Amino acid sequence: MPSPRQDALSIWNAGVDSVRAHDRVLSQIQVEFDQLCVADHFFSLADFDRILVVGAGKAATAMATGLVAAVGDRLPIEGWINVPEGTVPAEGSEVLRHIHIHPARPAGVNEPTADGVYGTEQILRLVRAATPRDLCIALISGGGSALLPAPIPGITLADKLAVIRHLSASGADITELNTVRKHLSDVKGGGLLRACRAGQLITLILSDVLGDPVDLIASGPTVEDTSTKTDAIDVLAKFDPQRNLPASVYDALNSAPATAPRPTTNATTCIIGNNALAVDEAGIVAERLGYNHIMHSATTCEPSAEQVGREFAEMLVAMLRSNDEHRSNCLITGGEPVVTLAPAEIRGLGGRNQQLVLAAYQHLLGCGLSVDEWNQIALLSGGTDGEDGPTDAAGAILDASVHRIASEKKLDIADYLRRNDAYHFFEQAGGLIKCGPTGTNVCDIRVGVIKESR
Repeated sequence: MPSPRQDALSIWNAGVDSVRAHDRVLSQIQVEFDQLCVADHFFSLADFDRILVVGAGKAATAMATGLVAAVGDRLPIEGWINVPEGTVPAEGSEVLRHIHIHPARPAGVNEPTADGVYGTEQILRLVRAATPRDLCIALISGGGSALLPAPIPGITLADKLAVIRHLSASGADITELNTVRKHLSDVKGGGLLRACRAGQLITLILSDVLGDPVDLIASGPTVEDTSTKTDAIDVLAKFDPQRNLPASVYDALNSAPATAPRPTTNATTCIIGNNALAVDEAGIVAERLGYNHIMHSATTCEPSAEQVGREFAEMLVAMLRSNDEHRSNCLITGGEPVVTLAPAEIRGLGGRNQQLVLAAYQHLLGCGLSVDEWNQIALLSGGTDGEDGPTDAAGAILDASVHRIASEKKLDIADYLRRNDAYHFFEQAGGLIKCGPTGTNVCDIRVGVIKESR
C-alpha cells in the first residue's frame, strides 16, 4: 500500500501535470479548414502570411512546442523567445528550428541579466518590423518579468537589479514588485503591445499571479497598464522609506509621464492555465486515491510563508483529530506566500516552499503528535515550475521519516527558519523535492494527507 508520502507526491504531481505548457497550448489551438481557433477565438488563415512567435517565461519553450505541433505547416512560423537556461532544446532539435530559443538567464537565478536585455531588444525589433499580414502570438508564463528586461532611458540594469533585490528581500508581494517593474521598463506595462505592428496579437498566458490579473503576469507586456507612476512611488515609499535605492529610479518615477502611443494591432488575451486548474486536478486524483478532500486556491496575495505553513499544519491536525468517520483526508491549497529574507551575513539557502514546510513542522512539534499520528500524515509544498528560490529543489516534504531523522540529528528548526536555511535542513533530513524544470509555472501547490492506518 502506498505511504502517505507517496500519495502526497502523486497528488502534487497530478496538479503539475494538468498545467504542463505543451499540452495546455495544444488543447487550446485547433486548425480547421481555413480557420485558426485559439481558446474559442477564430481567425481566418487567409488574412495572414506568417505567424510571428515572441514571448518569455519558464514555460515558454514548452508552450512554443505545443504551438508548432498545433499549427503544423498551415502557416510559416518564426520568432524569438527568452527562456531560462536548462529549458533550451537540445542542439539539433528540429521542432523549433524557426523560433530562436534564447537563454536569457542562468537556471535558478530569477533575475534580469544582460543576456535578457539583448533578447528583449531582439523581440522588440521583430514586433516593430511586423506587418498587418503577420499574426503575432506572444507566449507568456511565470518568470517572464525577469526574462524580459528593457530598462527605460536613464535606468541601468544594475539600477533595476537593486530595486528588485531590495523589494524581494523586504517581503514585497508580486503585485507590488511588478507595479514598480512596469514603470522602469520599455517592454512591460503594455510596451510590447504598443511596439507591435502585426495585424493581430494573440497572447497565451500560463498565469503565475493569483487571481490572474493579466496586467501583472510577467508585468503585462501585451496588455494596457492599469497602474500609474504614483502607484510605483507608493510601493517604494513602503519598502524604501529612507530612499536608499538609486536616485535615478526616483528621478524616473517622478518625471512627467510620457504620452504613450496607442496600440495599432488588434489584441486578444487568453489565460490557458492557472493555479486553480492545478488544484482542481490534484483534488480529482486525491479522490481517486480514496481521500476525502478539501481544496482552496488563493485569489489574492498571501501573507508570509511562515504564517501560511503554520495555518496549514493547524488545519491538518484538526482534520487528523476530528471525529470524521472518513479517516483518509486530504488538504490541498494553492497560492504564493512571501518571505522576508534574513541579513545576507547569516542567510542560508532556501525558498518560500521550503520555509513554509519548516514552519509547519515547527507548529506540528508543538501539537504533541503520537508516533501513530506521525505515521498517518505527510505534508508538502512545491513550486509548480520545479524551482523554489535559488535552489535546485521544487520544495519540501515532511513525514514520519523526515521527523525521525531531524530528531535524531537534533536539527534546530528555529535557527534554520531564522536564517532562511530550510534547504540545508531538509537536505539533511531527506525532505527535499527535486524534479527539475517542469515546463510550467502556476504558483505553488500544497498537499497534506492523513491516511487511515490499516
